[in-house]
Amino acid sequence: MDELLDAIAALVSLISPEKVQAVAARVRRIDASRVATGLSSVVGTPVASTVVEQLAVAWQNTKVGSDELASMLIAASHVYTKAAFEQSTELVWTGPTTPFVSARRTEQALLQVINSAEQSLFITSFVAYDVSTIVKALNAASDRGVVISMLLELSKSHGGSITFDAIGKMRTLVPAANLYAWQDKTAPFSGGSVHAKVAVADGNICFITSANLTGHAMEKNMEAGVLISGGRVTKLLDEHLRSLIDTKIVSPI
Repeated sequence: MDELLDAIAALVSLISPEKVQAVAARVRRIDASRVATGLSSVVGTPVASTVVEQLAVAWQNTKVGSDELASMLIAASHVYTKAAFEQSTELVWTGPTTPFVSARRTEQALLQVINSAEQSLFITSFVAYDVSTIVKALNAASDRGVVISMLLELSKSHGGSITFDAIGKMRTLVPAANLYAWQDKTAPFSGGSVHAKVAVADGNICFITSANLTGHAMEKNMEAGVLISGGRVTKLLDEHLRSLIDTKIVSPI
């Protein structure tokens, strides 16, 4: 049965819900011995045809009837489509590329999160400087009423670990932003720093990345991340960041 379930999952991930409906209707009219040839004209692509062949072999090794398989296909397609609608994940990459994998660029992903914000935006970074496009987008978000919160690493002169005052610089560049720092570190976090690099808008979309808010990270460094739209992870990340403020783990500067 696991082989059949795997084949069903593979098929519904390759073809549209409408085609799954057509496949299910055809399945109801044929038996397992004729499924491969009977469905080849419905799916069309060579990859989908291969999966149909795998489905046929798996079906022949079970006692599942035509109506039952058709219902399984429709149900699997519905769940797959619903899950894809509720949450999508994209690969984000800056640096050398290859012709084999496509990915969003770091700056594009970060700007998408900032520009999509309607009510709230929370950004964390170790350092922040030389990011004019990001600063412009942040100020535009503030102008349209978005509440911006930023958690940044303190400078060494203020008890942090970086050589310049990124928080002071950001206060000048984005005056409306609420700026926070991790000042009072209890054991076992003594000596730790704000090394997380994330951006969350409205608890609906988030960007998790290796990139700091710097020009090199946006354009030159080899940086990787994921852009997640919808789903539970975005809400959890937003809630966690705000809980850091509520519990006074991080404090306003």
